[in-house]
Parts: sequence; structure tokens; C-alpha cells
Amino acid sequence: MFTRRQSFVLGAGIGSASLAAPAIAQTPLANLPSTMVWSVYDVGSAGYVEASAISDALGRAHGTRVRLLPSGTSIGRILPLRQGRVSHAWLANELFFAAEGIYEYATPDWGPQDYRVLMGRRNAFSVVATRESGITRPEHLRGKRMAWVPANSSVNIKVMPVLAFAGLTLDDVELVQFPSYVASLRALIEGRADCAGAAVNTAVLRELEASPRGISWVELDPNNAAGWEAMRRVVSFAEPIAETVGSGVSASNPANVMGYRYPMITVRSDASEAEVFALMQGIHGTFDLYKDVNATMPRWALAESGSPPMDAAFHPGAVRFLQEQGLWNAERQTWQDATLERNNRLRAAWAEFLPANREREAADFAAAWGERREAVLASIS
Repeated sequence: MFTRRQSFVLGAGIGSASLAAPAIAQTPLANLPSTMVWSVYDVGSAGYVEASAISDALGRAHGTRVRLLPSGTSIGRILPLRQGRVSHAWLANELFFAAEGIYEYATPDWGPQDYRVLMGRRNAFSVVATRESGITRPEHLRGKRMAWVPANSSVNIKVMPVLAFAGLTLDDVELVQFPSYVASLRALIEGRADCAGAAVNTAVLRELEASPRGISWVELDPNNAAGWEAMRRVVSFAEPIAETVGSGVSASNPANVMGYRYPMITVRSDASEAEVFALMQGIHGTFDLYKDVNATMPRWALAESGSPPMDAAFHPGAVRFLQEQGLWNAERQTWQDATLERNNRLRAAWAEFLPANREREAADFAAAWGERREAVLASIS
């Protein structure tokens, strides 16, 4: 892991945003490294913008310099963290994939990884539909044309719990394949599909909202305990959210959908507790310097961004800081303990599984591990 003594070349690749703001006196923060490198999503993504804003605030307040290392792939963001080339990774659901050892991580070189989170902004997801389709609830999805991108694991894994809310699976919809996320959403505008999985704030959906077909969201009743239990059997990180920012929603017309976290500030489990605590302190203390960058930045307020569920357990340094801020309670500790047990059980199962299965063909290996993983999860659910 990085220390205060290490330094980096922060030339043209520097990711900190040049935000128009008055200069302030810099005060070094104990145990906060003077230089850091973070892996993030591509330039122009929400995650890149938010990491830039927060790193800029840390530089202005504490003199810390941050280089952002952008990547358009899951492995491209996580591998540098695994190798120690970055201290923090700003991740979406690839963190869940890595912690569970699924999709790209169901290979002999990966398997369940041991990562921890500091904070994560709430984001909103559901199945978006054309208004003309009449789809507004998950049960309405049966038999509908669902735009589907086979390689888009991050979206696909969140569509399945929306279906599960109504006791449905992928077998209950007509999957229509498209090559990319944007193409799957444009298919609604073009009349080639009825619905697709999407983040509520996806920019291209403004076109659907303005089109004659109109826009609607599959809403998930926050009071339907059985529905949410069914969702969490598919993904552990699902939570209710009344979204007010995005296409087809507003403060006066929110949509009750699935909340998840993106981006999540992630470290290796062996990250220094003192440094994690210091970064939490720095991000929390500079909130006023970045909270107005865009409509979603206020969601980095600690009371919201420091609460479970996340895609992995919190780091002990983060827990200690949240405790000192009065934001950790017995319910959150129960979630933490269950999440740690899940990860520990999966990693122990992987250690037993790998030696006898390492030489299998890739598809057979992933299928066999998938069966073993399901058995482990069934034993602790």
C-alpha cells in the first residue's frame, strides 16, 4: 500500500478538476498521504467527475495530490488495486463480482477477492419502459421484449432482482440482444424493444422521455417486504430509493426503484487503518468544497454515503470513523458481520475448490464454481 513517503509523477494525467473556487489555507491532515493514485471510470463518466471534485477538495484543503487512473473495464480498475499500483479504486458493481468470484472473476487467477469499502454514493436503477407499453410494475414485464446486452454484466445483474421482485426470471421475458448499453436504450425509442435495465440518470433517456413513446419506470413498492427479500436473494446490495434526479422523475414525481452504490471508494482489506480513517476525515471535512459540483454530489454526505448496504464490507478504519461520528449502530454492525461472513465463507470454499478444478476448460470451471458458490450461499442464507 502507499505511504506518505512515496511520490508519483502527476503531469498531464492529473485527474483533479480545476473547480472555480477561492483559495483556502492548506492544513496537512495527520496520516493522510501527500500523494495518492486512484483507479476510476473513464474520463467523462459520473465516477470520474466525482473523484475529480473530491480529489480537488483534498488538494485545496490539505495539499494532497491525487492522480486519477481511468479505465473503461472492470479488470482495468480492480487489477491495479490488487497489484498495489493504486491505493483506492472507485468501483461500481464490479466490486460485488470480485467479492463473489463471478463473471470475469470466475477464473483460476481471480476468485472471491478480499476488499473493503470506505463510502459509496447512492444511485438508482430499475427497468425503464416506454410509456405506451403500459409497464409500470415488475409483474407487467412478463412476456415483454427486454433489450439485453449479453456482455453488460453490471446492468444484467441488476435486472434479475427487479424480475425476482415479482417472482419472475429471464425465462419470463423475451430477450432482444443489442451490442451496447446505449443501443439497448435507443431500441426503446426506435420501437424495437419494450423495456431495458438502466440507471435513472442515464443521459440518453432524455430522448426517450421527449419522444412520442414516452418513458415510465418499473416501480418497486418500498413496503413490499417479500419483494425486497426476493431481490436480496439475487443481489445483497439492493435497497429502496425514491429517485428524484433523472429522466422521467423529479422532486414532485419521484420513482420508487432499486438503490445501489456507485461509485464506492474501495481498498484492499490490508489497507492501513490510520490512512483509511484519515481519508474518511478528509472527505467528510471538505464536503462543502465539492457538494455543489452537480445534482448528485450532496449524496456524498457521510450520513448517506457511509451507510450499508454496499457491495463489500466496510474497512475497520471507516467503521471507526463512522462510530466517532455517531453513524454506526447495532443494525449496521449486524450487516457488517453478515457481509464479512459471506466473503470469508466464499473465499474458504474457493481455496478448497481451486486445486482440483484449476485445469478445467473456462466454461466448465465457471459453471462448477457457480454450483459451489450457490451451495455456500444456501448454507448461510
